[in-house]
Amino acid sequence: MAVPKKLVLGRFVTARPGFGFVTPDAGGEDIFVPARYAQEAMPGDEVAVSVVEKGKFGKPEGRVERILKKGRTVLLGVYKERAGAPFLQPFDSLSQDDLPLKSRGRLHPAPGMIVEADRATLTVTCVLGRPEDPGVDAQVVIRRYGLRSEFGPAAVREAAAFPDDVPREALEGRRDFRDWASVTIDGEKAQDFDDAVSIRRLPAGGWLLGVHIADVSHYVAPGSALEREAFERGTSVYFPDLTLPMLPEKLSNDLCSLRPRVPRLAFSALIEVAEDGRVRKAEFMPSVIRTAHRMTYTSVFKIFEGDAAEAARFADVVPDLLVMRELAEALRRSRLAEGSLDFDLVEPELVYEEGKLLAVAAGERNEAHRLIEEFMVAANVAVARRFSEKKVPSIYRVHPPPSVSDLEKLRDLILNFGLTLPEPSKVRSRDLQRVLEKAKGLPGEKFVGIQVLRAMKLAVYSSKNVGHYGLAKVDYTHFTSPIRRYPDLVVHRLLKALLAREAPGRLPLEEIAARSSGRERNAGEAEQALVEWRIFRFLKDRLGEEFGGIVVDVVKAGLVVEIDEYFVAGLLPFASLSGDFEPKPAARRLRPKRRRKTFDLGDAVRVILVSCDPALRRMSFVPAADPEERRR
Repeated sequence: MAVPKKLVLGRFVTARPGFGFVTPDAGGEDIFVPARYAQEAMPGDEVAVSVVEKGKFGKPEGRVERILKKGRTVLLGVYKERAGAPFLQPFDSLSQDDLPLKSRGRLHPAPGMIVEADRATLTVTCVLGRPEDPGVDAQVVIRRYGLRSEFGPAAVREAAAFPDDVPREALEGRRDFRDWASVTIDGEKAQDFDDAVSIRRLPAGGWLLGVHIADVSHYVAPGSALEREAFERGTSVYFPDLTLPMLPEKLSNDLCSLRPRVPRLAFSALIEVAEDGRVRKAEFMPSVIRTAHRMTYTSVFKIFEGDAAEAARFADVVPDLLVMRELAEALRRSRLAEGSLDFDLVEPELVYEEGKLLAVAAGERNEAHRLIEEFMVAANVAVARRFSEKKVPSIYRVHPPPSVSDLEKLRDLILNFGLTLPEPSKVRSRDLQRVLEKAKGLPGEKFVGIQVLRAMKLAVYSSKNVGHYGLAKVDYTHFTSPIRRYPDLVVHRLLKALLAREAPGRLPLEEIAARSSGRERNAGEAEQALVEWRIFRFLKDRLGEEFGGIVVDVVKAGLVVEIDEYFVAGLLPFASLSGDFEPKPAARRLRPKRRRKTFDLGDAVRVILVSCDPALRRMSFVPAADPEERRR
């Protein structure tokens, strides 16, 4: 490693065994940290890291010099024994080596159990159970990611004190939309409904869209126990069979939820849209609404597809839904014409029956999903534009452009599929959208979409409005989900103050933005961890079976292969491949020393599953026999 140029303070996060990253406190690009330079840092630790501006992969690379503050005091992992001595295989260690423990404590766990150990004394302090025990996976993920599964007594008392119905005095000064045919459109399993939509066609052409958002700020006062809980959590967390809400259930599932046929307090955006999909103007106001129906994406899509029974069931709102369909298409055409990216990546959906996982399916995303997304984007843009025009401090949802080095890698990767990009310094979001469109129908369509997404930086919250690259928007914020996202709640307060021409009070907006970004990232990692654990556990019963997959990475040990239809990846060791192969991770390929065959990212392969560890989310393969060899 070259001589360090500077010392940077930041938060340590891991990607997978072998390397981690440090997210700088001052912002900027994450710093790559190889395992040998991690100095036993764990996720959440505050560290000082010495940095080389351009390491092996053209990105900042560093060495942890000091752990300034430990993010957690315990270690979670799988308990093991060797010659009677206790060891821990930690979940969050960059090294794959087991950690010697000083004591089992008084708990005497059996090998293979998941335990918690004190990080300072290396003593077992808690035994959670075996990885296959019901509920252990969720317990582990909740502890591992520092999630809050219970509300403090003060927050529970505050929530319980609210009346069960909306009092008459709360309606004063609000626009009454109870005579508008508003509907919520969500997934079948949704419990909190924080957005409803309504539509009017304008006599002179165009549409008047109503986006009505739960008025959480009416109930959650600054400085309250509810406020502190929401700030600490930052977001709701959604597991397959469990939700950790940002707010107590009385608010999240009842008073703030826009349930059908009951009055609810809302914050409404009325957006006037021209026939070409361009927004003419927008108006915002506190309101009261009463939704006509709680609809699902499946139901609305059936109506769009001409299902007579579903149309009869919701006959009173079908005409409005068809008008919404027209508006959503106009908004989408306008957005894409401006250069917005339109990702349609499929995510896994776990299919259960009587509590048992039966299958892993591709989550369905249909026209109804896209309709709601277009309407929410329109509302978020309109609110951000108002703040920007009035030069009022706020929290924005920003998305910086990709780095030149990431675009260079993407450009090289997609050449294998006959796809091209301009010079990296000239790539705009519309260029990436063209790549996605040209990749449709190709064998590598999914891989190309993943690589375009990986080239992107994360969207984050910020008090500095630097625009949203992916959406090709100058102004963008999050306004539409205050039940489950803390920044949306803050944006509501700021907008209310702006409308009332009042000062909102001094708010540490950048601190709120930074913490909210961190909590969002943490929640996303936790959700993914639990879903993957359950997919790996499902696959463990299929050892010896053959799967198709694609090469998604090349590491020193071999090929990382994501198996088709299951959304998880494992290792195909180069030692298991016939021929004398030499790993070239920097070149993202596995190259033979003497044979002609190479393995490139995006290549389709056939593999046999030979090992699977659900708790550690690891599996390995051997190559399946070549079809030609089978015929011989």
